[in-house]
Amino acid sequence: MARGDENGRHVLWDAARFDGPPSLVIFSAQWWRSRRRLTGEAAGRGAAYFLDGLDGRPWVLRHNRRGGAIAHINHDRFLWSGAARARSLTELSLLADMRAAGLPVPAPVAALADRRGLVYRGDVITERIADSRPLAEHLMVAVLADSGWQALGRVIARFHRAGIHHADLNARNVLLDGTGQFYVIDFDKARQRRPGSWCAPNLARLRRSLDKFAGKTRGFAFSGADWAALERGYRHRMGEKRD
Repeated sequence: MARGDENGRHVLWDAARFDGPPSLVIFSAQWWRSRRRLTGEAAGRGAAYFLDGLDGRPWVLRHNRRGGAIAHINHDRFLWSGAARARSLTELSLLADMRAAGLPVPAPVAALADRRGLVYRGDVITERIADSRPLAEHLMVAVLADSGWQALGRVIARFHRAGIHHADLNARNVLLDGTGQFYVIDFDKARQRRPGSWCAPNLARLRRSLDKFAGKTRGFAFSGADWAALERGYRHRMGEKRD
């Protein structure tokens, strides 16, 4: 990854994709829309814009947003405490490390921390996982076999063994592609730490998300037996000897 800083704008990018620092216009959804290269949007607090990327591959642009009550008065400004702690930049850097470690995450493209005095706004661009949809959407229309739940458990265990603490592990941040492979996305506020007591609550967060969808979505294909299968896969992978 390459870094550049100019006039309070701190940029991190994949040097293999760009000849030099990317133009800051790539972090503007309006710029992509004006060129008819904005192909879709996903709603929610972490709103995502789907792009026809400059390298011919599908990209995703996300603007860092706040949640909770404070979002009503400040939806996207964060206190500046240095580039090393800017959420957008740390997320992209962590993505690069996870990709290098072989974890199933989107490929990093670029990130911006746009500082203005004591605050900044952040944006992250990644590659879009081809032919995929969130686990939550899959379970609204189809079941996941026992083997699939076990595979998901093993995937989550791989992240935990690597010390990756996802700040919002939920059924929308787990993707399933057309070949049955799982990916994890949206690592805003994620961090790497030594595996330990945090792993169980992190896994339980996913269970709460699935239970929430099951409680409000008729026909949502999730049961206690499914979770038991996931836990079997998780425990098996966590119990393996480390290389």
